[in-house]
Amino acid sequence: MSAKFIVGYDGSAASERALDFAIGRVKLQGGTVVLVHVLEWSPYSFLTPSELEERHKRRTEEMERAEKALIMPVLAKVRAQGIEAESKIRYGHIAETICKIAAELGAVQIVIGRNGHTTLGSRIFGSVAGHLAQASPVPCTIVP
Repeated sequence: MSAKFIVGYDGSAASERALDFAIGRVKLQGGTVVLVHVLEWSPYSFLTPSELEERHKRRTEEMERAEKALIMPVLAKVRAQGIEAESKIRYGHIAETICKIAAELGAVQIVIGRNGHTTLGSRIFGSVAGHLAQASPVPCTIVP
């Protein structure tokens, strides 16, 4: 089985740096790059059935748009370098969802980019990097 390197990817410069790092690891030791894009979503339990249906429709459209506009071009770029790549697009809490996917796939590493939010902002709102560093089921590399 091929080693899986999870890359938290959102199209930002930080996620591009993380992807470049993961590609370097795969080139050195083999494996598969798994692009993971998580759309944050909060479950509302107080919506009517018709509102839930509309929300589900929007959610599906967002996932399709993310796959087509964001993930597919990057997968093609990675594969053009002769690297095996796949993707996962999910809804949920970003760090928790990345951890869950890493565990499901038996990943060997999670790689994310640091986006440079202020220390105060991270203290107030928390950070994906901080959460992953504490909760990741596998080694987590945070690329500056």
